Amino acid sequence: MAFPALEETTVRGNNALGNASFLDKVHCGDCVEVLRRVPAASVDAVITSPPYYRQRDYEGIGIGNERSVGEYIGVLLAAFAEVVRVVKPTGNIVYNLGDKYHKGGLLLAPYRFALAAAEKFPVSLVNNITWVKSNPTPRQYKRRLVSSTEPFFHFVKGDGYYYARDEFMNDDAAGFLPPAPARKPGGKMGQKYRELLAESSLTAAQKQLGCDALDEVIAEVRSGAIRDFRMKIRGIHAPAFGGQDGGRNSQMQRNGFTIIRIHGEKMKRDVIESAVANGNGSGHSAVYPLPVIRELVKMLCPPEGVVLDHYAGSGTTLAAASAEGRHYIGIDINPGYCRYARKLASRG
Repeated sequence: MAFPALEETTVRGNNALGNASFLDKVHCGDCVEVLRRVPAASVDAVITSPPYYRQRDYEGIGIGNERSVGEYIGVLLAAFAEVVRVVKPTGNIVYNLGDKYHKGGLLLAPYRFALAAAEKFPVSLVNNITWVKSNPTPRQYKRRLVSSTEPFFHFVKGDGYYYARDEFMNDDAAGFLPPAPARKPGGKMGQKYRELLAESSLTAAQKQLGCDALDEVIAEVRSGAIRDFRMKIRGIHAPAFGGQDGGRNSQMQRNGFTIIRIHGEKMKRDVIESAVANGNGSGHSAVYPLPVIRELVKMLCPPEGVVLDHYAGSGTTLAAASAEGRHYIGIDINPGYCRYARKLASRG
């Protein structure tokens, strides 16, 4: 789709940003001040990576060099309050943060932030997506392993959040577990489960019900309707808890067993493996990978929706949004980054 021409604006004073004035632009200024001028419930997805605590030199502008990690998290939360306000009830919020060693130990800054955000604001943390860096910076540490992962925290405001799960990693890229190989039906399929049923403490009626259920599911495998199955028997297999497994546990209590059908669909995992971006000519020292952000945009923002990055940096999120046919709002306090983000997003 065609977007309006991108402009760079500097926001000062108390002027409110109307819909036409803030979309598809990079606004240069303090993110909290700019966010206060963005209309409430007007953004579909926030995907951002704030400056990490005492990790890099951002030219002395903005956050990241606070005196303590607690002060740093407080600054993050001040902006998060405005983020929650501007996101729609159906919206999504994703924060990528890196950690910091201090006196030989990790500060756990990303997790301190996630806990504080979930406690202080009306949001839920539905996923902690782990980015696995396939090319981490080589180090020669003698007494610890090389750090090669970072979290992407996915927050929502309610149960009705937009979620195009099938759009996420819908090719053969990293992030999938391969589908289980098709089961080759043999004459002994289900025999072990029949033996376990016979050995169990189930009643005779429950054992017969279990054998009948085995006959039914084996027929589905032979016909190709499903790829495989698992059976869990009360008193033999450990129960599972939460979500769909809660219903299965109810079946185990009621019938003495439950059948889990495996359809062979690709499993959407909370892990993405991708190389670290080796700069993009912006002068920004921390650039997350464009392919990862495009996947998040596709999954968490509806077509022609609005993606916000209030720590825009070199503009990766804005470029991802533009490339996927979404509107965007970029905010950064550094004029140099604002200029580069404008160029990168316009090429998206």
